[in-house]
Amino acid sequence: MIKADDVQFYKDTGYLLVKGVFSREEVEEMRRAVDGIVDRAAKAKNVAQSHTWQGDYLPPEELKKLVLKGFHDVHYQDAAFTRAVCHPNMTAIVSKLIGPNVQLHHSKMLVKPPEKGAAFPLHQDHPYFPHANHTMMAASVHMDDADMDNGCLCVIPGSHKLGPIPHVGRHYLDHRDYPLSSATPCPAQAGDVLFFNYLTIHGSDVNRSDRPRRNVLFQYRDPSDPPTNDDHVNWGQGLMICGENPQYREYKAEYRLKA
Repeated sequence: MIKADDVQFYKDTGYLLVKGVFSREEVEEMRRAVDGIVDRAAKAKNVAQSHTWQGDYLPPEELKKLVLKGFHDVHYQDAAFTRAVCHPNMTAIVSKLIGPNVQLHHSKMLVKPPEKGAAFPLHQDHPYFPHANHTMMAASVHMDDADMDNGCLCVIPGSHKLGPIPHVGRHYLDHRDYPLSSATPCPAQAGDVLFFNYLTIHGSDVNRSDRPRRNVLFQYRDPSDPPTNDDHVNWGQGLMICGENPQYREYKAEYRLKA
């Protein structure tokens, strides 16, 4: 799927957009899975999540209108994502960008509805789940064509070389120092995947179009890269995508059943 020049581009810039990783049929299957998850979550209690940036980027009356649906660990919700996370095309790419041994950290679905999909300001993913060697990478799978009108992802090339940067409340960078206009848009088509290091500064604007913007993020890492704190730890974390785990450990649930 990628060549040596692509690998060097990723090392230099901290991101890589790969075209046509998933077929039209595979994308349609994931779209149906997204719709099913959103529908089931809407019928359940205390699980549907909406996230908006509560800063001074937009006036309060506009913030009230914005929605960004986010659900973690979607590979637990639909087998379409279990297949996608270890798809041969995905493993062919991540094994060259991370190394021969690659492990899933978590998956996440983000849906920006038409005309009210919320922005997410520039930030690094590092504060959410810091690791010692910074091998953590996001793979953003596009289920819709994405451009600036419907809030495509934007990145600052080479920003991963800055290392961890202090964030406002851990979640985002101060937009006065890191405005979205300083980032490079990464327009993509359905089936494309944007890979970026978790130190690469990225974000997205509001969806102002009449089209949805549906993405699923897979966060990958080298299994030898240890987390530096216990943030974002969940049951079942650590699925091997390719290669092997160099250190044997017993994976078991850390809970007790109630009588």
